[in-house]
Amino acid sequence: MDHSVDAAVVPRLRIRDLDAGYGRVQVVFGLSLDVAPGEAVAVLGPNGAGKTTLLRAVSGLLTPTAGTIELDGDDLSHVGAESRARRGILQVRGGDVFTGLTVDENLRAALAAHPGARRDAAARIARVYDVFPALAAHRKQDAASLSGGEQQMVALGCALLFEPAVLLVDELSLGLAPLVLQRLLDVLDGLRADGQTMIVVEQSLAIAARLTDRVVFVEKGAIRFDGAPAELTADDELARAVFLGKPSTPGAPS
Repeated sequence: MDHSVDAAVVPRLRIRDLDAGYGRVQVVFGLSLDVAPGEAVAVLGPNGAGKTTLLRAVSGLLTPTAGTIELDGDDLSHVGAESRARRGILQVRGGDVFTGLTVDENLRAALAAHPGARRDAAARIARVYDVFPALAAHRKQDAASLSGGEQQMVALGCALLFEPAVLLVDELSLGLAPLVLQRLLDVLDGLRADGQTMIVVEQSLAIAARLTDRVVFVEKGAIRFDGAPAELTADDELARAVFLGKPSTPGAPS
């Protein structure tokens, strides 16, 4: 099945033949993926499959050993993480806050790294507090002392300050209470409805299906499936790999 972006549309993000890993340990093998403007894609897979490594390579936190990464047709393969962030590729990770700084200071520190966003800093910060009212009540509190869910809100809020071209979300649901998770999912639902381009790494197919119409299943550093959530659950072998973390059999759909 072919779920690549229409050839007439320049993908917001284009990844081609990506190899990446850590030292001599290769984790991602020849991975190619297109994400259209305004599209939300979920990346599923067992632990160690290469999901987070993929996000780190896209954000520039990890240098691939081969392949290309393009944003709106521009090759960013040799551009560092800071420059990619300024171009609008932003990654959100759980607990990714500045220890010893208040919530307000975290947001202002994030803005300090992006000079072009400083001119309307107050309006951008106010928007974050509108999206996350719970943070407004803790704006003078050390961000590291907040709950895990509230720290996720701070990390996501720092990314939203810049109206990112591509938002990379790494396992948003991990370890969160259901009510907190629901709040975060509501925010991502709203971003998706507004046309935010996203790649969401998840363990839960149910959450992936709620946030996206397209899921990519990664196993052993390569894409084994790319399609609709319903198509994935209809394939017994792949569904077992998703739900139980067991490897799929050779010859599974790709």
